[in-house]
Amino acid sequence: MSGPAAGTAVAATTTDVVCLGESMVTFLPSQPGRLADVPSFGRGIGGAESNVACALAAAGHRAAWVGRVGADGFGDHLVETIASYGVDTSAVRRDPVRPTGIYFRTATDRGTDTHEVAYYRAGSAASAMSPANVPYEELFAGRILHLSGITAALSGDCLALLRELTAARPGRPLVSFDVNHRPHLWRGGDADASVLLELARRADLVFVGEDEAEEAWGIVGAEAIRAAVPEPSVLVVKRGSAGATVFASGLRPGPRSSNAGGAEDTDTVTHVPALHVDVVAAVGAGDAFAAGFLSATLRGLPVRDRARHGHLMAAAALTVPGDLTEPPARDHADRLVALDDDAWGTLRLGPGWTAADRASEEVRTP
Repeated sequence: MSGPAAGTAVAATTTDVVCLGESMVTFLPSQPGRLADVPSFGRGIGGAESNVACALAAAGHRAAWVGRVGADGFGDHLVETIASYGVDTSAVRRDPVRPTGIYFRTATDRGTDTHEVAYYRAGSAASAMSPANVPYEELFAGRILHLSGITAALSGDCLALLRELTAARPGRPLVSFDVNHRPHLWRGGDADASVLLELARRADLVFVGEDEAEEAWGIVGAEAIRAAVPEPSVLVVKRGSAGATVFASGLRPGPRSSNAGGAEDTDTVTHVPALHVDVVAAVGAGDAFAAGFLSATLRGLPVRDRARHGHLMAAAALTVPGDLTEPPARDHADRLVALDDDAWGTLRLGPGWTAADRASEEVRTP
């Protein structure tokens, strides 16, 4: 399936982005501490793909989320909450037998040894998604179809579905794939590494963290990751506080074996530093980055600006307690993206920054 060159917007259709994946009800602790000691929890929602859809809708795009939830109260809550962000949920299917997935987590950073997550998603409604029961017409109705490696880990049927959706075919939209390596979801062995690499190589636009590439594939460094994933027209390597490196090719997506030059002869490589952020909770940043990058892609912005919009959307998520937040207004974000390199490098964002107007934006040396 052909897609646009790196610097162009994709062709217009009714929907901008369709996101497919599992969303769950998440229970957030009322105070820090072990799960065994937390007395109560607040209810929210969590799901990589639905997070992206909500962020894009809040940013003014036409976003749809396709998933499968139980015919239960948690399923009602998920669909209603996601729809409240302006996301089209009309293609969500209800499973009369399997439940909606839920999970509990502690308040600590996911990267610390004290962080705990308790998932209750085995046998969930979403794990029953398969090539036989998803609405293909709705999935292919957008300019971009956004997927993640989490779905592939849920079941054999889910993996078969992702293979079907990433297969080259006439009419396939631009396929965006976030690797999202979650070792605890896989069923043992090294299958996760080979599967995620396979799916990434079949996509048009790929997001992968430098750390997860090392963990899943044993590959270190952005250039080595690109060598292992040469097919996508755009590969975004997220490097945490070091920023993001974007490899963008003018070639149409497809096997590089048909091109004697290879990715190394056609890529432009753009490194975009991350922002200084006063972090409230390190959750949802990867999904928010993807949403910001996709938003700018839909607008046909230059690669550097796409990555900067990704950083800004991630900063919005990092400065609130939950996975989802109100993104900055588009004109506000555009002003920040347009800053020169020195001003961008000294920009620091803290809680409440997305509501600030130009007069109250804080630019200082950290």
